[in-house]
Amino acid sequence: MTVRAILEQKGSTVFTVRAEDSLETAARQLSKHRIGALLVKDGQGKFTGILSERDIVRACANHGVQALQMPVLKAMTTKVLHCKPQDTVHYVMEMMTRHRFRHLPVVDDAGELAGIISIGDVVKRRIEQAEQEAEEIKHYIATA
Repeated sequence: MTVRAILEQKGSTVFTVRAEDSLETAARQLSKHRIGALLVKDGQGKFTGILSERDIVRACANHGVQALQMPVLKAMTTKVLHCKPQDTVHYVMEMMTRHRFRHLPVVDDAGELAGIISIGDVVKRRIEQAEQEAEEIKHYIATA
């Protein structure tokens, strides 16, 4: 299974926040959309980073509740890895595990943002794939 298949099933909607928005604004968006990360845009609309729930928690741990008034720019992750639609589920699981992050933007061959996937999306698809393989083996054994 590929990342493309995941996006076809879940959709390619990507929620964003501006770098100058407050962490409180970002937290409200995360809660409203029931998601764990937002891609961050600069004033020209270019993606400059990603802000996750973990980034907000770290900012609050380091600066107290006042961190919620800080701009997203101060807490976001700027070194953002990405994957391609043709990458396999196995590849992105390994990447997410090795680098210890839970959200991965998907960028197509033209360099355009195609969506974002989470570790939850990846694990769900991997479980579905394993269940399908188990059913196929059962069917093969039953008819052999």
